[in-house]
Amino acid sequence: MSNLAIKLLQLYLPLVGGVVLGWLIGRILPKDVPATLGKFLFWVGVPIGIVPFVRHADLSGPIWIAPLVAWAAIFLGAVSAIAFIALELHRVRLTSPNAVPPLARKPTQGSFLLASMVGNTGYVGYPVILAIAGQKYFGWALFYDLLGTMFGAYGLGVIMAARFGSNRSNGAHLTRTMLTNPALWSFALALASRDLPLPAPVELGLQKAAWATIGLSLVLIGMRLGQLSSWRGLPHVWIALAIKMLLVPLILGYGLQFLGLSGTTRLAIVLQMAMPPAFATLILGETFHLDRDLTVAALAIGSIGFLFMLPLWLWLFGG
Repeated sequence: MSNLAIKLLQLYLPLVGGVVLGWLIGRILPKDVPATLGKFLFWVGVPIGIVPFVRHADLSGPIWIAPLVAWAAIFLGAVSAIAFIALELHRVRLTSPNAVPPLARKPTQGSFLLASMVGNTGYVGYPVILAIAGQKYFGWALFYDLLGTMFGAYGLGVIMAARFGSNRSNGAHLTRTMLTNPALWSFALALASRDLPLPAPVELGLQKAAWATIGLSLVLIGMRLGQLSSWRGLPHVWIALAIKMLLVPLILGYGLQFLGLSGTTRLAIVLQMAMPPAFATLILGETFHLDRDLTVAALAIGSIGFLFMLPLWLWLFGG
């Protein structure tokens, strides 16, 4: 068995196993359990888990490039989605002047844009980077997620959702949620305390808590996927996923070589760019009354499709 096959097997077993476990138990447990687990991970699990990974991650080198690439990926995804919407509407006007295409609706446009822009660089990105690139490169994933994706989702994403949605009253609330995100403050605390020695039992406890959080995150994804019941709007979903998970990583992935990034560092960033749409898109969609059907289908298909896309990125950028 090749090294690539072994690496994929080592990743897929816990990744798929955790998601399948969550999907199974999610059908048995009360429906409010995923929400409770999500709140626990948001306020407790993820902030605690970030600390040991930041303390042991290699933060040397031009790691500040990671959030810049994240914003470049977000803007490239948004521009590509806007261009497709314009071309699709123009095509329909030429071929069927009296038809009203789905993408003519503002809520559908908003969901299409969000699905093309923001990836699941936390719940899926963290375990994938740890398994493929190792803890040494986890700092790149953290900077990409916390200083890129999170602000992209609850910053630019809020603006987009408010622009295309019908509920404009919760923008300030979501902005406060972004600024008071405990993961961001935990990240800052971990950076400030990197050189502070901790007793061995405390360090070991933090490490175990971090890996437990990764496992619970995968279980939560399975629970959430098990609750998805709508798969409509598939044609536009495929286009949004092609932009988010194929076009953007390919263009920027090869562009990273001009910034002097190669090897595992480039692979770690490409994998973050190639993540499926974030669950934050569903939160924004429900808050601002966007097209839930398109968002739900993008989440489900993108999460499954990533497993098939991962070998491509390892082959192209894994060296």
